Amino acid sequence: MSTQVTPRTDALGSIAKTLRGGSAGASPALVWGLYAVSMAFLGLLLMIVQVDAYWLNILIMTYLFGGLAAAWNLIGGFGGQLSLGHGVYFAVGAYVVGITSTRYDWSPWLGMVLAVPIACAVAGLTSWPTFRLRGPFFAMATLALNQVALVLALYFDKVTGGPAGITMPFAPSLREAAFIERWKYGVLVLVYLMVAVALSTWMSRSRLGYALRAVRENDEAASAAGFHVFKVKMHGMLLSAGVTAVGGAIYAMYIRYIDPGSVLSLADVSVRLVLICLLGGIGTATGPVLGALLLIPAITLLQAKLSSQAPGLNLVAVGAMLVLIPLLMRRGIVGTVADLTRKATTRWSR
Repeated sequence: MSTQVTPRTDALGSIAKTLRGGSAGASPALVWGLYAVSMAFLGLLLMIVQVDAYWLNILIMTYLFGGLAAAWNLIGGFGGQLSLGHGVYFAVGAYVVGITSTRYDWSPWLGMVLAVPIACAVAGLTSWPTFRLRGPFFAMATLALNQVALVLALYFDKVTGGPAGITMPFAPSLREAAFIERWKYGVLVLVYLMVAVALSTWMSRSRLGYALRAVRENDEAASAAGFHVFKVKMHGMLLSAGVTAVGGAIYAMYIRYIDPGSVLSLADVSVRLVLICLLGGIGTATGPVLGALLLIPAITLLQAKLSSQAPGLNLVAVGAMLVLIPLLMRRGIVGTVADLTRKATTRWSR
């Protein structure tokens, strides 16, 4: 007598295999060894570029957005929740630092610490209703959240400065996180990137990471396997929001100016994080770094070339990337390289 295997049973079996460690992949020593080598390469790249102010600025923004994309990847990649509202948590980090340093004479470092629980609180409150939505409906809800935050930032101008924004004074000192030597900002964003990628690497092998992937593949089967789907998503989102807020705080320290149009821009923040992960490899630990190394310099150079020719042309280019990248490389750089390596190994073994 044969037993029919239903898709639900098959999904449960896949989740059980994941929890037993069947999808752990490479050994921890190899994974962390590759992490150390890649971070050393990024440090060497910073040392080489620091003599050129223009390319140093591009590299600083590349490392910053690499860390932000790694933060987004914690919930968007591992958890499969296509959030277009991460600009809100980025803005929380930037505004908390800007407001506390200009109005209360706090050190930006203290402001950064305060920004994390505030961003987590915002993420918890907004995710409570939105996690009941799925797929494109969740994405639309988070997009609406970003736009509501933009309107609020413009309306409450006594707090945020409105369209005029907040200008942080530049008094060179470690306390004020203001450095004359710009390479020091490079070191700061490199440390941020290292922490974000290390967290992503840990997540890829942790129980929470396995749970998020199980929810991403089939949330009903994950629930049947014993996971509390809502709690798993919430834990992933809180972790992602906190790391994103740190990135927003570092952005404020570096730029020294915060306005709604910059920190809550869909094209320049939320959509850009998605693009970086799509290009590098969504749901992978190294994908955000590779995506940022290619996309941020390309976008910066395109903005310099196209924005002077026709207003908004650079946004058209970003939109084209959003369409073409998933079509040409569905699994991103990491997935494409893995597929090619697997095919080459199979042919060689024959």
